[in-house]
Amino acid sequence: MYSLPFSIDTVVIAGTCLWSLSLYLGLSSFRESVIEGLNRWFNFAERSLYRTQEEFEKTRQVRESQNAFYASLFSILPFFIIGGFCNWGVELGLGQSWSISMGILACMTCGVYELGRRSA
Repeated sequence: MYSLPFSIDTVVIAGTCLWSLSLYLGLSSFRESVIEGLNRWFNFAERSLYRTQEEFEKTRQVRESQNAFYASLFSILPFFIIGGFCNWGVELGLGQSWSISMGILACMTCGVYELGRRSA
């Protein structure tokens, strides 16, 4: 309907998403540290918005829950960036036809690793 000045390559988007999902599953300790760091930073940054301690304590539980949700949501970004680099490396080495196949293989491998890690 509308003509965009640039083209959207769906293979790159799909490969990047698959690689980022596999890294998110496979690097669980890094994922937890990213979430914890973002949560700490969000809580610290929000503390500076209040003038008094009473005002801050009034809605503390709700804000901390909201900050934990935002930290979990924003923790995807580093994995998406690293997944883009992994997809780019596979495309350079093996060609674009292999990028989705390798992403699916990485997702399955990291998913099995995560299931084994949790049951152990």
